[in-house]
Amino acid sequence: MQFTKLGILVLSASFAIGASAQDAAQDVKKAGHETKEATKDTAHGVSKGTEKAYDKTAAGTKKATHETVKGTEKAYDKTAEGTKKVAKDTAKGTEKAYDKTAEGTKKAVDKVK
Repeated sequence: MQFTKLGILVLSASFAIGASAQDAAQDVKKAGHETKEATKDTAHGVSKGTEKAYDKTAAGTKKATHETVKGTEKAYDKTAEGTKKVAKDTAKGTEKAYDKTAEGTKKAVDKVK
């Protein structure tokens, strides 16, 4: 009878060890699967963040380009306006100088005669 009790004890111990080894293998497999899923989730989050940053950068670049074009057009308009004014003032000054030269020449001719 003692042999039977010892056999039962040994058999029970081997089942317990086998069961705990199987549980450990399942735990390792489960941990590996959970790590894989966590990695996928992290990569998906990074991908979404990168895409969002790209979209914001593209929108910012487009806006900056538009503002630059507007600023360039405004500067062009101001330059053209200033150039026209300077050209008119130069023409007026040239006419005045011409008139004075003509007047001075006429006076000089009159004195010589």
